[in-house]
This record gives sequence, structure tokens and C-alpha cells, in this order.
Amino acid sequence: MDEIKVAGETTQFIVIRLGDEQYGIDIKYIDNILRMPSITRVPKVAPYLKGVINLRGEVLPVMSIRIKMGLPEDVVTKSSRIIVIKMEQQGMIGIIVDEVKEVVTLETEQIEKVAYDSKDEKDNFISGIGKCEGGLISLLDLNQVVPENS
Repeated sequence: MDEIKVAGETTQFIVIRLGDEQYGIDIKYIDNILRMPSITRVPKVAPYLKGVINLRGEVLPVMSIRIKMGLPEDVVTKSSRIIVIKMEQQGMIGIIVDEVKEVVTLETEQIEKVAYDSKDEKDNFISGIGKCEGGLISLLDLNQVVPENS
């Protein structure tokens, strides 16, 4: 008798690069991916908030995910992008990434949850580790990354 394989839940992630590491962002949160526009600085905001951009007539805050995670300052290159994230509570915000690599589909079995006992600041932003094609992708927990009242 043939074995019936039940398809597990799958989630698509956009794989981004920050420095030497790859991270995954759940595609359901992504509204848009933009080439680097000019960012208007805003005084007296948190250091990780880089300023605002105009997106289709709306003012959109832009944050440096690198600074928020305690990584070195962003270096804007031709690969740099702003990913526009749409969150239920916080609305929309742009995050600067070094590069957008690809879209991967991971099944639930390919995702391992991580424990929050790490002393490393940036580990608090990771919800799990995705295993795909022999590589590991740290999956970002956007509720930890995106500030409550941006």
C-alpha cells in the first residue's frame, strides 16, 4: 500500500542579508521592497530610526534593523533595499537591509524554535531557525524588531 504523505504547513520567507548573516522575514508582513530612496532625517528619535520616506504620498518611518540588533551601522550599497513591513498594531514601517536574496518556502518541520535565554542582544529578535538547502536562516520575530509606537 502506498504511504499517503500529508503536506505540512508551509510558510514563505524573504531571505535578506545583514552583514554576513542571512535572515528570513515572513512574507505575509511584506508590503513592498524598494530601492534606497533618500531618507529625510527626523530630530530627537531613537538612534535606530533613520528618518522617513514618502511612499505613494504617505510618510513612512524607516528604521535600521542593524542598529536595533546591535550590529555595525548600515553601509548603503546598490544592493541595499528598504523592505516595507505591514504590522497589525504598528502600521507600516520600512526596514533597511543589505540585500534581498530570495524567497524560500519552509515547512513547519524545517523550522526550529529558539529559546530566549541568550545574553546576545540580537538573539532576542529571532523566532526560530529555518533549515533549507543545507543552510540555516535566522527567522526574524518582527514583533520584537519593530517598535511598538513607531
